[in-house]
Amino acid sequence: MNSQATLQTALNHRSIRKFTEQAISKELLNTLIQAGQMASTSSYLQNISIIRVTDKTKRAHIREVCVGNGKGGHHYVENCAEFLVFCIDATRHLHFVPDAQIGWTEVLLIGAVDAGIMAQNVLLTAESLGLGGVFIGSLRNNLNRIAEILEVPYGVVPMVGMCLGYPNQEVGQRPRLPIDLIMSENRFQAADKDALNAFNDVVKDYYQQRSQLDLSWQEQIRNNLGGEVRPDILAFLQKQGFAKR
Repeated sequence: MNSQATLQTALNHRSIRKFTEQAISKELLNTLIQAGQMASTSSYLQNISIIRVTDKTKRAHIREVCVGNGKGGHHYVENCAEFLVFCIDATRHLHFVPDAQIGWTEVLLIGAVDAGIMAQNVLLTAESLGLGGVFIGSLRNNLNRIAEILEVPYGVVPMVGMCLGYPNQEVGQRPRLPIDLIMSENRFQAADKDALNAFNDVVKDYYQQRSQLDLSWQEQIRNNLGGEVRPDILAFLQKQGFAKR
């Protein structure tokens, strides 16, 4: 398999939401999963499982969760070549140590961090091999329903989905915060307010040019954090055995 250089792949990342009908070979999919498995894992716990969703009905139901109260959208959940769900999984630990204390919040954090690292490894490898993809955090709109669709047992939490396939679109790259606004030295330094305002204008210009949208980064933050943020999640986590203390 011929892959692009890591640096080039990372710097060229774009979320892809439209795919051709070309399937991903079993060999290539296995390679992507193996690359994901080689990601760092805290204390060698290997506490992540991946659910590959090929059933069309299940994908349609997952899409309904992702859309939430909106209409349409998220067609890529159904149309991508592969849809993967990365899950925190303590069932193997409970097999070997039935009294394993998975209820500590730290155990949840370990799983969430490991899931993100593994999923990014998979996507980065996929992009280096000519595939495209997009993360699907909106499956957390209703984790109880996702757990029902995917028949998830106690000790398992679906964290994030991923659409993969061969790209059928050319998309622009959304701006990222300047390095000076995310990295400080030796102690935390709050981001410069003038620089933040300047970045907000950059994002607003980007959306105007790309989609003629009157949308800024400030408005995106308000839209996402201006009210309740999936308030049912804590109860679900606790039902699955996590975040009890």
